[in-house]
Amino acid sequence: MAKKKSKSNFEQDLSRLEEISRILEEDSVELEEAIELFEEGVKLSKSCLKTLKEAELKITELKKELGKISNNEED
Repeated sequence: MAKKKSKSNFEQDLSRLEEISRILEEDSVELEEAIELFEEGVKLSKSCLKTLKEAELKITELKKELGKISNNEED
């Protein structure tokens, strides 16, 4: 269950980041609001990058494990 929640959080964060990007591209955003949104976007971006790096590490570990299994089968 935790994995689904994590994925959901990633998807929600990414969606919010896209929304913030759209809002900031509008000319009608006041400076203070733009700064707050930008700050939120930076935090979301860091969170998404962390999740992606963790996923990349997991995939790398799984590939190594698969390589070990393949090598053992050849023996």
